[in-house]
Amino acid sequence: MGILEVKGVNKRFGGLQALGDVNLSVAENTVHAIIGPNGAGKSTLLNCLVGKLIPDTGSVMFDGQSVLGRTPYEINQMGISRVFQTPEIFGDLTVFENMVIPCFAKRDGSFRMHAFESVVQEQDICLQAEQMLVDVNMQDKRHMHAASLSRGDKRRLEMAMCLSQKPRLLLLDEPTAGMARADTNNTIDLLKEIKSTRDITIAIIEHDMHVVFSLADRITVLAQGTPLVEDSPENIRGNPKVREAYLGEAA
Repeated sequence: MGILEVKGVNKRFGGLQALGDVNLSVAENTVHAIIGPNGAGKSTLLNCLVGKLIPDTGSVMFDGQSVLGRTPYEINQMGISRVFQTPEIFGDLTVFENMVIPCFAKRDGSFRMHAFESVVQEQDICLQAEQMLVDVNMQDKRHMHAASLSRGDKRRLEMAMCLSQKPRLLLLDEPTAGMARADTNNTIDLLKEIKSTRDITIAIIEHDMHVVFSLADRITVLAQGTPLVEDSPENIRGNPKVREAYLGEAA
């Protein structure tokens, strides 16, 4: 049994079968990549994993508990954090102020913007925020406004904000989309460090095969909403079914 178990998940949008009988098992403390051509159902599946969408049939279990029908706060409390395609940060706040918010929310379960000034004076919260910035090598940018960061640094900040919640499962939705190659490589290095230093499981949706093969322990390939093959990166590379799904022709 994996820490994340998806069984018999189906999802339709009108006449469109977005997911068809999807089964997926993600082993604990691994990086599991979900790949496939555009329209394969990757984002729909990810939205089911975080409770944003309810499957028509099937189950999604995290550590033996169903995620279906839970609020985003409840999902987070279970130990699941998600990084979106577009970095979700507060552009008008500094890097440090962004980092304070999840550190406070982890302790108190809420965050009230009108109380922000008092929160940034709390020593324990500030120390946690400072340490997280050190962990992702962003301490030298603590006073910069988040909106002025490069896309790679915005992603790094967002990951630090997620990690401050101490998740057991980190879901990444195309984390290197729109990045220059240097930022992509820096993100790969950061994820490798996260994997090696933390008790965490990572599930990643990604189009960049350089990222996938650099990180993944296991890969599931979706095609037209249905799992086509699941295997190690070494075996996925030369699989003719994968090539056919991506290129539309048999190898």
